[in-house]
Order: sequence, then structure tokens, then C-alpha cells
Amino acid sequence: MLISVVTVVRNSARTIQHCLASVQQQPVSPEHIVVDGQSTDGTLEILHQAQAGNPRLDMISEADTGIYDAMGKGLARARGEVIGCLNADDFYATSTVLERVSEVFADPAIDSCYGDLVFVDHPGEKVVRRWHAGRMSSRAFYWGWMPPHPTFFVRRSVYERYGGFRLDLGTAADYELMLRFLVKHRITTCYIPAVLVKMRVGGVSNASLRNRLLAHQYDRKAWTVNGLRPYPWTLLLKPVRKLGQWLA
Repeated sequence: MLISVVTVVRNSARTIQHCLASVQQQPVSPEHIVVDGQSTDGTLEILHQAQAGNPRLDMISEADTGIYDAMGKGLARARGEVIGCLNADDFYATSTVLERVSEVFADPAIDSCYGDLVFVDHPGEKVVRRWHAGRMSSRAFYWGWMPPHPTFFVRRSVYERYGGFRLDLGTAADYELMLRFLVKHRITTCYIPAVLVKMRVGGVSNASLRNRLLAHQYDRKAWTVNGLRPYPWTLLLKPVRKLGQWLA
């Protein structure tokens, strides 16, 4: 089974090597598709050097309209039966992550899977937050739950059937996609009870109060465009759930 990993990057020379290495060290030999947004900080040089030594690394560099536009380009190039997205600032927690993912998808009844994630600081790998996803219940999204998107792996056939990222959802594009797949279309999923990804702290949606309010509007739109009606407290609980990540 071929797994495709899609990474979008722009000016991440500080972190892209770590990301690339964490994918390349996976013994299942995944296809790694890197979509660069015309970096100017040395990222391209690192990518070209890495590509020369890794025949499984497929790289393009061109202008895009944002992260999810670039992710869509990666999805379109993916040849694997299973696809995951790994941000340029992030990396797989161990060398066995994709092996565990492959074992899950050996069951043809499974459409997707996800696991846990930890946030680490930029200078090193000190854990500052822990996102323990836990098993998904039938009404989990209605109580503010969502799986960590960098740990979310989906069969390519699901993307072909239900579509990719919507570019009109801003920072909630990944939330909308998972809501569409898991709630609206009820694809099957499996929880891997282990940390799969280490994510460096940051994030556009939480950068300011204005961005947080905008993210809230996008979250609401994610339900509306799918013809779903959240509980009155659903969207309030979504950011509140993050408090537990700091205390974990």
C-alpha cells in the first residue's frame, strides 16, 4: 500500500529539513509531495538537495492563493491509496507512524484514521501542549471535538468521492473537510492511541483576537455549507476544549 504525504511550504528553511527527514525515515517508503509557494529564504535549495537523494520526493514550486490551495495541488498529484497532510513546521513523532497507519488501512472497511498530537516549542522539542484526541463518538463534533488534522489520514477514494479543501473557508478549511467526511458522509474512522505528530507552536487562527473571531465565523460556515445544524454551544466548546491541552 502506497501512502502519500502532502507538505505545503513557504519560507520554512529553519524547519523543512526536520519535516523531510521524519517522512523519509518511515520504513514503509511513502510518496512525499512537497508544494512550495515560491520560497525566497533558502527553502528551495534544501528541497532540491533532498529531492536529489530521494526518488519518492515529488516537489513543485509555484504561486498559490494560500495553504489550502497548495494542499489541493498536492492532493491532485498524490498517487497513494492513502493520503495524509504534514505541515512544513511539523514532523512525525516516531519512525513507526506510517507503519501503524498502514496496519489500520489493511482493513478495507476503514476509510480514515487519526491519532494524538503534541505541540513543541520552536527552539527545541519541549512539549508545551498535548492534544489527546481520543475515540470519536457519534456526536463528538457537536460537542466541540475534532481530530488533529496533521494526524488525519484518508483514502484517496474518499477525496475523489466527496471533494477536497474548500478555499472559501479560510483557516477552517481542514475543520470543514473533516466535518464533511466524518459527520455528513459518515466515513469510517479508526483512532490510533499514540502521538503521531509533533507540531511547532503557532498558528494563524489563534494569532490574535480578531483572527480567533474570524475563525469562529468560518467554523459556523463549515456547518452551514454542509447543511448541518450544530448545538447552540458547539462552536463555543471548540476553542474551550483547547484549555485541556495546556493542562494535560
